[in-house]
Amino acid sequence: MADAPGAARRAVEARRSHSTVGEAAPSDEQLRPLIAAASSVADHGALRPWRVIALRGESRARLGTALAEAAGLDGRAAEKLAAKPLRAPLLLAIVASPKPSFKVPDWEQEAVAIGVAHTLSLLLDEEGWGVIWRTGLHTRSAPVAELHGLAPTERLLGWLYVGERLPNAKTSRRAAIDVDAHLSTL
Repeated sequence: MADAPGAARRAVEARRSHSTVGEAAPSDEQLRPLIAAASSVADHGALRPWRVIALRGESRARLGTALAEAAGLDGRAAEKLAAKPLRAPLLLAIVASPKPSFKVPDWEQEAVAIGVAHTLSLLLDEEGWGVIWRTGLHTRSAPVAELHGLAPTERLLGWLYVGERLPNAKTSRRAAIDVDAHLSTL
């Protein structure tokens, strides 16, 4: 065993959520190798039961409208909710896209998609982008699913909000855990 933490542990320990980001965002060409790397997540059956949808520009405003519709809001409340997807120049929707399998249940396939989301957030963070994971009550609503073009078997898990990391922006770091409260032996 190594005495010093390796690169993966250092990346995990250094990761922070960036709730405020600038207007620059990675291009599709910059995203491709990161998505390819994230695909190395543990995947029983190698089913690749996930996909990523990039939302930029006007598609973010359309998402805001779909969120407000899903919430049944109008007026100022609808405007406030509709503005949330505009907080970052790039949203990466993470979709669980289960494949038929007699040995890998849907919940396990959804876990793979979640693993891809987290790995992708680490990779984006390591590349110097500001990233935060966002979900919400309306993630699996009909208007939001329709906007994303989801198949009936697919489930939207949430979005990675991605943008330029701002030098003085507030970041969040979770408090250290009591490992003994989360680790047991059988």
